[in-house]
Amino acid sequence: MAFSPFKFLQEVRSETAKVTWPTRRETTITTIMVFVMVALASIFFFLSDQVIRVFVTFLLGIH
Repeated sequence: MAFSPFKFLQEVRSETAKVTWPTRRETTITTIMVFVMVALASIFFFLSDQVIRVFVTFLLGIH
């Protein structure tokens, strides 16, 4: 099986042309959404950890 780097690059270029790239606005909004979700998830897990800690401390009688 012969491998042609030139043909490969042509095919890559052809496939890349088919991609629908996001606009700058879409990228910005998506990035902000990711940061918001990370902040919410970290708050949720922090609070969950604190509740579990209090429960286990109470259950084991540790002061």
